[in-house]
Amino acid sequence: MILLGILLMAAIGAFTGLLIADNTSGGPDYDVTVLGHHIATMNSLAIFLSGIALTLLFCLGLALAVGVSARRRRRSAELSEARAEARQAAAERDALQDRVQDVPPTAGEAVPTSTRRHRRTGHLFGH
Repeated sequence: MILLGILLMAAIGAFTGLLIADNTSGGPDYDVTVLGHHIATMNSLAIFLSGIALTLLFCLGLALAVGVSARRRRRSAELSEARAEARQAAAERDALQDRVQDVPPTAGEAVPTSTRRHRRTGHLFGH
C-alpha cells in the first residue's frame, strides 16, 4: 500500500508537471497536450476542476502512504508491548516455580512424583 501511495503521488506529480510545461499558451480555451499529444480543449473552469481532481488524487496517495506507515508503527509497538508482557509473565512463573521447589514438603503434604507417564513399548496398531 505504501508503494501504491508513493506511485500514485509520483504519477500525479509527473502528469501535472508535464501539463504545466507543455501548456503555456494563453487564451479563453486551452488545448491540453502531453508529450505532443492533444488530450482535450478546456476552458478556465474545466482546468480549475481538473486541478482539484488531481489534488484529491494526490491527497489519496499521501493518505495511503501515511496510513500504512502509521499502522506499521502501531502494530510494532503493540508487538513489543506483548513481548514485554510475555517476558514478565515468564519471569514471574520462573520465580514462583523456584520458590515452590525450594520449600520442602511438610508431613501433611504429598511428595511430588514424576509427572512422566508410563508409555507402553512395542504397540502395534490394529493388534
